[in-house]
Amino acid sequence: MPEWTPRLEANVLLDFDGDLRGIGAYEAYGGYAQLRRALDGMTPDELVAELGGAALRGRGGAGFPTGRKASFLAPGAERYLVVNADESEPGSCKDRELLLRTPHALLEGILIVSTVLKLTRAYIYIRGEYLTEAEVLEGAIAEARARGYVGSPSGADGYAPEITVHRGAGAYICGEETALLASLNGFRGQPSAKPPFPAVSGAFERPTLLNNVETIATIPAIMRRGPEEYHALGTEMSGGTHVMSLSGHVVRPGNYEMPMSLTMGHLIETLGGGVPAGRSLKAVIPGGASSPILGPEALDLLCAPEALAAAGTMAGSAGVMVIDDSTCIVQLALRTAEFYAHESCGKCTPCREGTRWIVDTLRRIEDGIAAPAEIDLVLQICDNVEGKCLCPLGDACAMPVRSMVKRFREEFEAHIELGSCPLHDTSVLSTLYPQPRSLLPLLTVSPA
Repeated sequence: MPEWTPRLEANVLLDFDGDLRGIGAYEAYGGYAQLRRALDGMTPDELVAELGGAALRGRGGAGFPTGRKASFLAPGAERYLVVNADESEPGSCKDRELLLRTPHALLEGILIVSTVLKLTRAYIYIRGEYLTEAEVLEGAIAEARARGYVGSPSGADGYAPEITVHRGAGAYICGEETALLASLNGFRGQPSAKPPFPAVSGAFERPTLLNNVETIATIPAIMRRGPEEYHALGTEMSGGTHVMSLSGHVVRPGNYEMPMSLTMGHLIETLGGGVPAGRSLKAVIPGGASSPILGPEALDLLCAPEALAAAGTMAGSAGVMVIDDSTCIVQLALRTAEFYAHESCGKCTPCREGTRWIVDTLRRIEDGIAAPAEIDLVLQICDNVEGKCLCPLGDACAMPVRSMVKRFREEFEAHIELGSCPLHDTSVLSTLYPQPRSLLPLLTVSPA
């Protein structure tokens, strides 16, 4: 197996050699200089203008402009910043890399935003499985506190920012902002309808700015380079770079920092070395398991969110998964749907019932016992799930499954015609679904 090694393409977030986990090394590199600039009297309008000029978009999946999001924060005596470190999307591990290698970049970004916007406290909500990462963060916060960056009065008004690490319990749903805030507030991690939006009523029912790790960690780099220089690394709509997690059937998997202006082909073939010898590229999942699948044409697309959206998919959390011609797409669709059905919180009916219905139907197709009409039934179920749920989890199941059925329908038909998987001998997923999987009697299901 190849090593999982971080490789760099742009010198922005990871432009260093050696270990920057310690505050001394980070300060020697220039760390916390931008915080001192913020303390010199930077105004909220100036911060919003810099983020807007850099065209920084949220790196957690939605891609909303960061400066505009900060400008929506409602006034109040107590306001909070919440950093989403609940990185649970299959295929994505970029935030983990930043937490482990350069935690002080995240802390400096937090302190800049908190100082300029006068936020009472920042919370880093980190997934429960990230124990080492949480310990690294706690150590970094202790170092920053000893230097006077955290918890000490600073600036002319004596403002004293605080940072708290809050560990979750390992629920995928808590990556969604309202479920994350419910969990942080002490309730079950389930989504809620909006409005109110977090900018009005979020953490502890106070105005809350919520961004993911990479977004906040990028702010010091933008201020150091200047918004124009950072913007120039990307496209007009999406400035700068994105740390992308490359995995699957590729020679050199790893986390790569990519300018938005480069293509998926540059990431997969130039940096990642392409698919292993003897195999050909079959498909690409560009933004984590929840994003619709693409074919080999993905190599010609820019990594920018707007380019992927125009192609019918999304940048998501930048978990790029490469799939070669040995893989059974039916098995891939089933594995994807099983994950989301398992992670559904069950609060809303379309997600609770729809995701499990998708799984049950795909299992019958994989076992070769489905009726031909059940392929269209899968599409119909997906249509009745997407856009009908309280949060995007139902969509995260429906969108990739629908795209796999539409793009690779012949594979679904082959399972039914042959009564088994035609790629069972080569697909790496076959160990999850050994043949035969089921002795269930034949059952004909037709669309309503």
